[in-house]
Amino acid sequence: MAKISPVAAKYIVHAGIYIEGIVDRPDVIGAIFGQTEGLLGSDLELRELQRSGRIGRIEVNVNISSGKTSGEIIIPSSLDKTETAIVAAALEIIQRIGPCNAKIDIKNIEDVRISKRQFVIERAKKLLRELMENTLPDSQELADEVAQSVRMDEVGVYGRDSLAAGPAIEESEEIIVVEGRADVLNLLKHGFKNAIALNGTSVPQTIKDLSRKKTVTVFVDGDRGGDLIIREMLSTSDVDFVCKAPDGKEVEEITKKEIHKALRGRITAEQAKLDLGIDDQGALKEEAEPKRIFQEYRQTSIRRTEVPGRAPFPKPFSSIPATPRPVPLQQNGSLTPGEKKIFKGTMEDLFGTRGACIFDQKLNVLGKVPLSELASTIKSLNGGIYALALDGDIDGELVKTAEKLGVIHIIGTSSRMKEPTKVNVLTDDKL
Repeated sequence: MAKISPVAAKYIVHAGIYIEGIVDRPDVIGAIFGQTEGLLGSDLELRELQRSGRIGRIEVNVNISSGKTSGEIIIPSSLDKTETAIVAAALEIIQRIGPCNAKIDIKNIEDVRISKRQFVIERAKKLLRELMENTLPDSQELADEVAQSVRMDEVGVYGRDSLAAGPAIEESEEIIVVEGRADVLNLLKHGFKNAIALNGTSVPQTIKDLSRKKTVTVFVDGDRGGDLIIREMLSTSDVDFVCKAPDGKEVEEITKKEIHKALRGRITAEQAKLDLGIDDQGALKEEAEPKRIFQEYRQTSIRRTEVPGRAPFPKPFSSIPATPRPVPLQQNGSLTPGEKKIFKGTMEDLFGTRGACIFDQKLNVLGKVPLSELASTIKSLNGGIYALALDGDIDGELVKTAEKLGVIHIIGTSSRMKEPTKVNVLTDDKL
């Protein structure tokens, strides 16, 4: 008798069986064939369907416990879904198996093709992933890889100190001084062939000699170590410009866009000395507060221009004035020493409270409110406000409201304002 394998079936019927007594597996199978015989007609006779291979081997798993039998019936079917459903429903007419009362409950009819289809999809994903990983790169990827490897090979040594440098150091009128060989490699990868490395914190004699003949831009990491190298370079060499990588990043890891942005925003050596609060020998001036380099640059909008990738320096450098651009935001020069002292003390009291203080013209505190209620409170006062001090960020919406109400000063822990305003916007580090 030909029987169909379950793996060749389209559907599998899962049924639960509950018997009030003890019976064996052959009793259950005999009841299925015997009690459904002649019920569905000759076309759906279970014995004939199994003989023709359209119904597979009927599996019965039983478990006897406390004098009762329970288990599962599994019937594979290659019939269509309608005929399979009819055969499955016919099983539920069985009420006795042997001498015992019984109940068969169809749990579900599983479409085997769904699980097979899911297997095919997952396997196809895996095969495609392997194909993409092992396939040959296209022509553009090959060209990029070759060009990059050639650029890497172009890193050489320069001068008696054997400093890592790009191939254009000798003929270029401008050079970029970076911290190490990895920085030179990154700049070379992005088309800058006039970079040279310090190879340490002390300035080699080769760099000092070059600084007297060429325009020098110092390009360092965005950390305190970068500030120290800038101080060393300014005190020992003839530096023309200074720039830094974004805060917390190193020159060797930044992208081409970040490199160009940093070089466009370079500042003069004189401005760097003012920002760091140092003299010509690199020592900190007395009573000077060092400020972060580019504080003014980041508050000023600089027009973006296209940069040729192979140029030693972007063309916009020649258009950057020697003196720094004026910062559009008002500075704390309009505050009297007494006002600075009061606002500084207020900011210290507000630290961590997420609150705000409102002052009148005589610097009396009109009230203290949470930041969430500040805008509605000052609108309700409708004027008479001289200054606001808040433990939070100063945003554009608050500044616009303050302008309408005639507020003179706003002091916060940080500010996102980059455009000129009628209100004097300050952060507590400027007090």
